[in-house]
Amino acid sequence: QVQLVESGGGLVQPGASLRLSCAASGRSVSSYGMGWFRQAPGKEREFVAGISWGGRSLYYADYLDSVKGRFTISRDYAKNTVYLQMNNLKPEDTAVYYCAAGLKSRTVVLKEVREYDYWGQGTQVTVSS
Repeated sequence: QVQLVESGGGLVQPGASLRLSCAASGRSVSSYGMGWFRQAPGKEREFVAGISWGGRSLYYADYLDSVKGRFTISRDYAKNTVYLQMNNLKPEDTAVYYCAAGLKSRTVVLKEVREYDYWGQGTQVTVSS
């Protein structure tokens, strides 16, 4: 069991940066594959970034193609928190962002909604002039 709480969203102008946090309570985030998804109005929830690991010094991350080079997913074991650093934000990044934890694997990045078992409540990111 794990509870996930996202924070860090807000209203920013194009080109700005935000850092989203996903604080986990209960089990360590190292027990799960962790991911970030987003959902814009009228659209399906889509994979943004995911992270897996086989140890504290081993990890693998994957990203939605449109955010590669701009977004970075990371984790802090001591704080039991996963982050999504978002740079050079664009209007098309506007969405509710969700943190998710999946039991299926922690060594392979999980990219499908159905592969995740726990979800945060979401945090709104709005990029507008």
